[in-house]
Amino acid sequence: MSIERAYWVAWSQISGIGPVLLKRIYQHFQSLEIAWSASTAELGAVEGLGKRILAAISETRSKLNPEQFLQQHMQKNPYFWTPADSEYPQLLWEIPSPPPVLYYRGQVKAEENQGITPMIAIVGTRYPTEHGRRWTHKISSTLAQQGFTVVSGMAAGIDGQAHRSCLENGGRTLAVLGTGVDIAYPSSHRQLHQEIQQQGLLLSEYSQGTKVDRSNFPARNRIIAGLCRAILVMEAPLKSGALITARYGNEFGRDVYTLPNSPEVEEAKGCLKLLHQGAEVIVEVEELLESLGAMPNLDTEKQKQLSIFEQTPIKAMPDLSIQLTEVLQAVGVEPTAFDLIVQKTGLCTGEVSAALLQLELFGVIAQLPGMRYQRT
Repeated sequence: MSIERAYWVAWSQISGIGPVLLKRIYQHFQSLEIAWSASTAELGAVEGLGKRILAAISETRSKLNPEQFLQQHMQKNPYFWTPADSEYPQLLWEIPSPPPVLYYRGQVKAEENQGITPMIAIVGTRYPTEHGRRWTHKISSTLAQQGFTVVSGMAAGIDGQAHRSCLENGGRTLAVLGTGVDIAYPSSHRQLHQEIQQQGLLLSEYSQGTKVDRSNFPARNRIIAGLCRAILVMEAPLKSGALITARYGNEFGRDVYTLPNSPEVEEAKGCLKLLHQGAEVIVEVEELLESLGAMPNLDTEKQKQLSIFEQTPIKAMPDLSIQLTEVLQAVGVEPTAFDLIVQKTGLCTGEVSAALLQLELFGVIAQLPGMRYQRT
């Protein structure tokens, strides 16, 4: 177990430090253990750390021993990941606000966390029309049968329909909660909560026992968007949490799709707004599957792509230095996060940035949104 894990948990306890600021601290020091021992002046060099937060850091560090606190925390919360853990979802780490602690219950699949099995979010209103329910069932069932993982928020309405339809078709589904993973909300979803735990995975950035707090749900939506390759908004009024998820999706460079309906249907006016903002329209399931197929595909397709690439060895490429070769080897056929490339090579961020720029100029890699890189 990495000692860095204890420091992610410890830093997450400091008042005023949220996910964005904590990632910024990590990127500045390249280690939260090192940051924990940094002087106030050194910490003050991090953008966003003002006097009030620096005082909170100083107070917490004087009272809390990270390694001891980790042991205490694990007694009540045995199952969680931090960005220091290899199991932490790679796509989620790429967003500007990755949760410092991600709790889980259920069946873990490494292929999902590694970004190999594509995850698709299906979200929408708590009060769907029959049109919305029917299409959600149709699309969730098809995605399940095609091997995609369906992600939603286990809310009433569209979310619940997406989870159930996926499970009914033997598929894999993840629920991101705005409560602790041990709490079923709404209460009508107790059975669904149990079924997802047995066949899928429950996720939350809130520790066990955290009860319903309305302010938690908008933040929960960024995790749904961060985990997924695409977001499907099935039905959403103008004031809907699903639109927040779609906005995060746009910010994170994800594809956003939405289901059209009549302008007279209040439950779908948010979908029309998304169309005006450039969302892709869902017309036919087959067409949607074709669009999603352009993204990183299933395990079998990944193996095919890898085997093709391996037929052209890196060493056959001219004018490639040892360091450039090392960086190129760290870039996958699938989009690879900048931080993961740094971790794989062991080089400093400046060296990796320079190497990636050279490799782009050579035309052997391409930069994607969200500081991700992919072999061409």
